[in-house]
Amino acid sequence: MSLAPRVVLVHRRTELDELLARHGTRGQAEFFLRTRGRDLAEVTGADAAVRAALAAASAAIPLDWRRGEVERADLDRFLFTPEDVVVVVGQDGLVANVAKYLDGQPVIGIAPAEPGVLVKHPVEAVADLLRSTSDAEHRTMAGLTADDGQRLLALNEIYLGHAGHQTARYRLGTGGGSAERQASSGILVGTGTGATGWCGSVWRDRHSGLRLPAPGEARLVWFVREAWPSPTTGTTHTEGELTKAPLTVEVESDRLVAFGDGLEADTVTLTRGQTATFAPAAKTVRLVR
Repeated sequence: MSLAPRVVLVHRRTELDELLARHGTRGQAEFFLRTRGRDLAEVTGADAAVRAALAAASAAIPLDWRRGEVERADLDRFLFTPEDVVVVVGQDGLVANVAKYLDGQPVIGIAPAEPGVLVKHPVEAVADLLRSTSDAEHRTMAGLTADDGQRLLALNEIYLGHAGHQTARYRLGTGGGSAERQASSGILVGTGTGATGWCGSVWRDRHSGLRLPAPGEARLVWFVREAWPSPTTGTTHTEGELTKAPLTVEVESDRLVAFGDGLEADTVTLTRGQTATFAPAAKTVRLVR
């Protein structure tokens, strides 16, 4: 007898939850918001929309299927199984947050309010989508592998730099010859999905001539942030793309960190002399259309 699928609802704490955790009462939260020209009704309305979407999504799960639920902060401790169907209720960034913990499970993005790029379905569509997860698009992920076996995956981008965003020192190898010693604000390696985010912002700001990848394209782009020249550091190689040859970074600072999709709590730490290699990840994210 085959195991029934399990639907895992993924969400994050709402702004109201975070305000109450910080200030203790609604009255204190309301006062805090008023000092910033905001209204508690706006926050409670958004909270109600998320809770209603979660309740409706839960109700749409077939009675003979298993179910689970996980909050964003607990993703690194949650065990996903091959039979899971992942339903993300929230904003686009939440799909990126959960993607690194998956391995081929279909992901359904549900928007509690206005649809996004990754959470594009209304909650009313959950029942039908659960029955037709085969119609999915594959999104390329970025991968980092350290020489000590540490690994990191990201759906949007990976940042490598100083934990306090101070000067990062390293030797950059682009696969095209000799490496260049650099000092910068860090390195971004992004996917087609992330091309509308952080990497896209850098790309526009410097009027780059690179062609940004499409979401499913097995090609990454990389940018060095604010590299500066000195007698010992150069600025010749500050952007490029990754297809066949990987990007390698040999750390020359005492400590650098890498994190993906803005999750700074889930990092890879690299010390002087270690090498990190960036390349398109072998696995992709299956986003249900």
